[in-house]
Amino acid sequence: MILVTGANGALGTLIAERLAGRDDTVLGTRSPQQPRRLPVRHIDFDEPGTLSKGFEGVDVLLLISAGYGEDDTVMARHGAAVDAAEKAGVGHVVYTSLTADGDHLPYALPHRWTERRLQETTMNWTILRNGLYAELLGGLAAPTADGRIVAPLGEGRLAAVARADLADAAVRVTTEAPAHAGRIYELVGEQAVGGADLARTHGSHITYEPETLARARARVTASGAEPFQVPMLVGTCSAIAAGFMSRTGGDLRQLLGRAPRSALAAACA
Repeated sequence: MILVTGANGALGTLIAERLAGRDDTVLGTRSPQQPRRLPVRHIDFDEPGTLSKGFEGVDVLLLISAGYGEDDTVMARHGAAVDAAEKAGVGHVVYTSLTADGDHLPYALPHRWTERRLQETTMNWTILRNGLYAELLGGLAAPTADGRIVAPLGEGRLAAVARADLADAAVRVTTEAPAHAGRIYELVGEQAVGGADLARTHGSHITYEPETLARARARVTASGAEPFQVPMLVGTCSAIAAGFMSRTGGDLRQLLGRAPRSALAAACA
């Protein structure tokens, strides 16, 4: 049996759509009452009791990162999930982590901690080091009503990846788990894109105007973002601007068996 956590999230929803119709797959979610095309179990990382019961009979667990929170909160969630999976006899865990170049990002630590925790267990494991979503870049650098893209990206570029491609890769690895045991895959895009590229894709009437990190921090803070979100968003932009997130290549094409989707198209959709 396959169980996919985080089925309500953006990535989890895409994965669930691709697994629909299989008789060996169930979804784990905090909101099991929502209608689904697959069986659903109540899985809440903040309620360990749901994990021990929810993981019963599971052979392959696709553990989608529960990254919305402070580092200690995320590590507690992931630690509870890994502990429960091992105690329930889960044979293989596929974990959606963060690209190695993401070590410069403020939210990298819980991912590396979870990778290490998995490697310490008796279970088989596969780590999907996902690049940053093209859709995230599109949100960080969206055009304003007056035709400007204002973002603190400097001249930096991001090896962005379409979320749908990461869903496709996760489905392949999860459904073929034994063939991927002990592997760490780098899943970044093959095209590095920046603010000026986004502006050109949106049209000749759109301009790109780099802003300072200080201005961006003030803008994000004023938007009502959670306190922990402010350094996450600003730190992401800082790493892109500094050129640490532009390395392309990796294993995405190999896992997909085809060329990845256009990052620019996904970012500007």
